[in-house]
Amino acid sequence: MTNRSAAAAARATVHGYPRQGPNRELKKAIEGYWKGSVDADALHATAAGLRRGNWQQLAAAGVHEVPTGDFSYYDHVLDTSVMVGAIPARHRAAVAADALDGYFAMARGTQDVAPLEMTKWFDTNYHYLVPELGPDTVFAADSTQQVAQLTEALGLGLAARPVLVGPVSYLLLAKPAPGAAAGFDPLTLLDRLLPVYAEVLADLRAAGAHWVQLDEPALVQDRSPAVLNAAARAYRDLGTLTDRPQLLVASYFDRLGEALPVLAKAPVEGLALDFTGPAAGNLQDLAAVGGLPGKRLVAGVVNGRNVWINHYEQSLATLGTLLGLAEQVDVSSSCSLLHVPLDTGAERDIDPQIVRWLAFARQKTTEIVTLARGLARGTGAIAAELAANRADLASRAGSALTHDPAVRARAAAVTDADGRRSQPYAERSAAQRAHLRLPLLPTTTIGSFPQTAGLRTARADLRAGRLDAEGYEERISAEIREVLAFQEKAGIDVLVHGEPERNDMVQYFAEQLTGYLATQHGWVQSYGTRYVRPPILAGDISRPEPMTVRWTRYAQSLTERPVKGMLTGPVTMLAWSFVRDDQPLGDTARQVALALRDEVNDLEAAGTSVIQVDEPALRETLPLRAAGHTAYLAWATEAFRLTTGGVRPGTQIHTHMCYAEFGDILRAIEDLDADVISLEAARSHMQVASELATAGYPREVGPGVYDIHSPRVPDVTEAMALLRKGLAAIPAERLWVNPDCGLKTRGWPEVRAALENLVTAAREVRGSLPGGAS
Repeated sequence: MTNRSAAAAARATVHGYPRQGPNRELKKAIEGYWKGSVDADALHATAAGLRRGNWQQLAAAGVHEVPTGDFSYYDHVLDTSVMVGAIPARHRAAVAADALDGYFAMARGTQDVAPLEMTKWFDTNYHYLVPELGPDTVFAADSTQQVAQLTEALGLGLAARPVLVGPVSYLLLAKPAPGAAAGFDPLTLLDRLLPVYAEVLADLRAAGAHWVQLDEPALVQDRSPAVLNAAARAYRDLGTLTDRPQLLVASYFDRLGEALPVLAKAPVEGLALDFTGPAAGNLQDLAAVGGLPGKRLVAGVVNGRNVWINHYEQSLATLGTLLGLAEQVDVSSSCSLLHVPLDTGAERDIDPQIVRWLAFARQKTTEIVTLARGLARGTGAIAAELAANRADLASRAGSALTHDPAVRARAAAVTDADGRRSQPYAERSAAQRAHLRLPLLPTTTIGSFPQTAGLRTARADLRAGRLDAEGYEERISAEIREVLAFQEKAGIDVLVHGEPERNDMVQYFAEQLTGYLATQHGWVQSYGTRYVRPPILAGDISRPEPMTVRWTRYAQSLTERPVKGMLTGPVTMLAWSFVRDDQPLGDTARQVALALRDEVNDLEAAGTSVIQVDEPALRETLPLRAAGHTAYLAWATEAFRLTTGGVRPGTQIHTHMCYAEFGDILRAIEDLDADVISLEAARSHMQVASELATAGYPREVGPGVYDIHSPRVPDVTEAMALLRKGLAAIPAERLWVNPDCGLKTRGWPEVRAALENLVTAAREVRGSLPGGAS
């Protein structure tokens, strides 16, 4: 095909679309089902309506081929486990009794059965349910969901492409099942899994699929020759099947690197590649391997992970180059649009000019369709859109919001000494022990307590003018008093005020910092029915006034026990926001760190002796390829130390991380120079404690003993068993006892029971230790 005919054939498509609906209808229906107020038929009807609305909206916008199979009640990796029959033994009875209830049991657990482990989806803030596989795993195809969704879309008269997690990525994302031999590698199950994928592909072809997309994002990471050989074998076997649709193998989030020639040579009909951000190198890499002669290329030139408008002229230049490298070039998002909010049109509180800088899922769809039209018909066909795009880009670049000379001057004046505590940890630790006088195995929580319906109503009433500031503040004061009274009665050693005034651990701070924009309807799925509204980091950052001091001081006035000051760290402020893309991330992190440093210093001045700066996103923001690790960790750890480096030796600095694999950043965790770190450990059975011990981590650690992402309440025996496992790795004088994460998503009855059990477990174990009774 010539370049002209390739351009004429250019079509628009996307990898996936937000699932929740314009008013989070899916969340409400699922949570209603869990509560018993919505039956299964009503839940299925809501889901079907949302899928239909998404597809019709995409088609109306000009998308030529809609994705199916990306819609999920909880998580697409969990859906894949169901599709291939990888049901853990402990969940099989529940799944056999009721498929839907069994599905949710795998995701959330029950009082009697633990859920699957949950961790971050590559370097995003989306969480997936980790498959558990062992040498005795028996796969069995169940394509019911995939075929049903395809049939629904085809029934609307639409061209549709099922999207599945590819077999290699599925196995690379899995972990050994409980009881599997040490060193078991789930990838050894590939030959057992491929026939199941073959069966699913045959079912989809029989149902009318012309194309099926197999997502292989795990191949953008540094991979061994053995993994690359496995990928080559997988797509050789699937590609040579006779009873299958055409195959489109997709990658995203970074460049494919050494996996690109493997997939380019595979007997599949197309590749989907990301050409944004760190994946821009795919353009040169694709040219170096000779392109994709005779194949389809789905070009991800519209960033599916950030909210800034596309640079049309740059994207068209990329697309023009790609025309010479493939038989057919289609235009798409870089990845699923699951990672961005639905529609900027719902945002009434952001300056209309600034809204023009932004593109959520609906606007990105329009961008994709516009670029496809420009590629097919020439730039004259989109002249008006190009002119408007140039004007909007210039408006953003010249805005006073994006350039504050005072902020930039302060950041430029930072020295290395600003990011270092005045004394080494050993001396600080002695000062802190003398001041705080805590027992062995001190107990604490991570920060937040349940966000009740009453609290949410109070915030809504304040915004709507139904409640005045005085009434709202009394409601917050009452909640703090209740939270502190419970903690004191339960016997917790280091208290928190419960954060009743905070809507979200990032948004709360973003709303008080210059340079940030807050949305009203910018919901994005984090996991299951948990949705967040990431703020938009649009300009230079500063802190006009204290953000947390008032309520922390008030809480401390109610008790003799230490109350932690609670802040979100600079890396997490970036990772859980839509960050600006017009300057290096390290520069932005330094600005945020300086604003937070002011808050830390003010907390200390107000009498707060324990300050927690949460960095749960430190690991998830790690670049997917090792070549970027050193530079990232340098600015990330510097930003944390800059935040905390100005306090006195006796002030104890905590940090918190959760739901990620920490093994490859243990040295960076030490470089943070925090006095205490709390980490998720309950679902992973204290694995992180062993990793820290092996690495020789010298500071205090609180590996979680209560999995707060499940409704089940761990009993005293279970918590004691986890504590003893932690003690096998961490000395008692350096071990804390705490939940995995904050408690805002849980209800008060389960929180009371779980924390009381946690404290009892700590006392029982403490009493068995030499000197512990004191």
